[in-house]
Amino acid sequence: MLLGIEDPWVWLAYVLCIASALLCVVWGFLRWNREDAVEEPEAEIRHWAEEEDKVEEEL
Repeated sequence: MLLGIEDPWVWLAYVLCIASALLCVVWGFLRWNREDAVEEPEAEIRHWAEEEDKVEEEL
């Protein structure tokens, strides 16, 4: 009965929430300012913009 919580499943939920938050912080710190963003080819961007213009004209 630590801190008034008797159920071990409740403790497990608390521990997993804290562990997942710490994991997210560590993962974000390791990937901070990483230059692995994939750039789309110019032709795909142009095609996407043309399709968007067509849809906007129809509306």
